[in-house]
Order: sequence, then C-alpha cells, then structure tokens
Amino acid sequence: MRWTCKSTRKLARELKMMGHNVSHTRVAELLRGLGYSLQSNQKVIEGNHHPDRNAQFIFINNKTKLFINCGQPVISVDTKKKELVGNFKNGGREFHLKGNPVKVLVHDFKIPALGKVNPYGVYDISRNEGWVSVGTDHDTSAFAVESIRQWWNTMGKIAYPDAHKLLITADSGGSNGYRVRLWKVELQKLADDSGLEISVSHFPPGTSKWNKIEHKLFSFITQNWRGKPLISHEVIVNLIAATTTQKGLHVECGMDKKVYRKGIKISDNELKEINLTIEKFHKEWNYTIKPNKDI
Repeated sequence: MRWTCKSTRKLARELKMMGHNVSHTRVAELLRGLGYSLQSNQKVIEGNHHPDRNAQFIFINNKTKLFINCGQPVISVDTKKKELVGNFKNGGREFHLKGNPVKVLVHDFKIPALGKVNPYGVYDISRNEGWVSVGTDHDTSAFAVESIRQWWNTMGKIAYPDAHKLLITADSGGSNGYRVRLWKVELQKLADDSGLEISVSHFPPGTSKWNKIEHKLFSFITQNWRGKPLISHEVIVNLIAATTTQKGLHVECGMDKKVYRKGIKISDNELKEINLTIEKFHKEWNYTIKPNKDI
C-alpha cells in the first residue's frame, strides 16, 4: 500500500472488483467513520541531534548577554531565500476589489535582464533593527561580510560609537559557514577596517530555525510583501525597508550590484595570517578574529 495512491475513487474501484458495489462518496463516509481524515505531511522529525546542541545554545545565550550588558553589538546574520525579479506570483493574499486580482506571468522563467536577488540580512538583537543587502550576484562569503560591513557603516557605528567588539551569531553552513575559509579571511579584513574584535558563534548543524534573524526579521519581510509581485529591484528594496512591527522593528535596505567570484581558494598560508583566537568549547563553532596590529 505504500506505493499506492489511496484515493476514494481508486478504493471504490478496487472494492467493486471484489464484488462490493459502493461509490467513492460511500468510501469517504466509511473512512470518516473509522477515524480517518485527509492529512498532509507534518514536519516534526528533527533528525539526529548533535550531542552538544543544547550546550552550544547555552554558550551563545550567555555570550550574547555578556556583550549586551557591556554595551557591545550582537547581530544575527543569514541569507534569505533567492527571489525572482519580475511580474511573478508572490505567495500570500491581499485585499483587492472583488474579481480584480493582480495579473502575473503564468510561468516562473527567469528574466535575464532582471535575474534573481540574494537578500542578506543583519539583525541587531538588542536594538530590534535590521539591515538587508540585496545582492544581484553570487551569495559568497565576500558578499556576506560586505553586507555586515554595510550594516556597520550605515547603522552599527552610529548606534555603538564606543564599540570595540562585535558578536556575530550565524548558521553553521552557507556563505557564513564555520568550515568556509573565505568567511574568516573576509572577517579579518572587516576587523582590520573597523578596528573591531569580531567574535563568531555558530548554531549547531540542523538548528538554523533558532537563528533570531529568521523569526525576528525575515518572517516579517515575507509578511510585508505577501501577494505583491517583486517586479523590480526598487520595489524589493522599498518593500523590505517598509517592514515594521508593533514592537518597533526598524529596517534599512540597499542594493549591492558588485560581482562576487565563486570558487575562491584560500591556502593554508593565507589561513595562518588570520589573527584567530579559538574558544575552549567547540573551537570550530566559537572563535574571535582580532585586528592585525600592523594594519
């Protein structure tokens, strides 16, 4: 039965072949009487948990509190899913005059002149503020760190004029993954440029939904542009920047049309030049990059 489509019509057909003259509606009634109902798949199985999953959550929480209590910025970062630019259907519904829906293209074929965008977000945990860089090229570590740099130059150093440290909480994979060498190289450049000691704590594999940016920023952006076709870069930037909540979320947004080359290899010698200090607890997830003194 695992490989069989169990629709009421097919069940009724099989029953008729066995000599039971029933309709598909009668089959549905019988199934309901036996306690069956139409159900979809439910996402509840998390898979194998890392043995130090909870311990890492506690570590991140304690470090976040320490930084905030000392007046140092703490940000949550991630890339939102890629979005097609053009007059395409966007999920969700909005009020319109009855019988007058917004008309969009039937097929979601990428328009070469518009392409796709990568919104990379930076969420300031203590100030409930966000910055989103809308990239038009590849989602690389260079793009990720450039987005953090844009946040710092646009919002961060204004809000934290006396800051000398920065804590970044990030997923364990993607352009800001803990295994990505280019991520650390680019963070070293940011540390040298800004003078900040940059600490990073990664969430354990398979726990990205606990990253605060997901439910404190990205979810509200999705709600704000529901049912609105993302017809141009200007529309995307303005919709993101217009995102607010009753708790006072403030968002700023900008385009990043730079070209970011994929496949950049970082040698062992380049990696050794990073001024890296690792934590005793899960050194691969928790580390600090300090500015080079000779810069």
